[in-house]
Amino acid sequence: MSRSHTGVTAEQGSVACTVSEVIDRVAGKWSIGILVAAAEGPVRFSELERRITGISRRMLTLNLRKLEREGLLVRTVYPTVPPRVEYTCTEMALELHESLTALVSWAKRHGPDIARAHSEYDAAHGAGQEADTRAVAAA
Repeated sequence: MSRSHTGVTAEQGSVACTVSEVIDRVAGKWSIGILVAAAEGPVRFSELERRITGISRRMLTLNLRKLEREGLLVRTVYPTVPPRVEYTCTEMALELHESLTALVSWAKRHGPDIARAHSEYDAAHGAGQEADTRAVAAA
């Protein structure tokens, strides 16, 4: 949709994020897991690292910085030796957490239905992999 159809001027558009930009920023592979873990209360880096299976230290650091920049996490550094750092969800992130919880619940309820639909589709249209290969070759 163009800006002329949304009523957003170029000046407003540079400040405001579109829906797709917001979703891109908060729905990354690791962002959701981080937000879910941090929603339970202040959480330390090492605790996040243990809770989120498969995330590297670098990827965790990058995502924490991104979520802090987006206004979804607050980073608090305590003046101890070694320094203690905790991450806490903002009110905006806690509101998002409610939506994520609903999405997770929906996925658990409908996961079997989606798997069944995949099987039925693949059976009706030939093996899925072969159909995908033919579609790519035809394009």
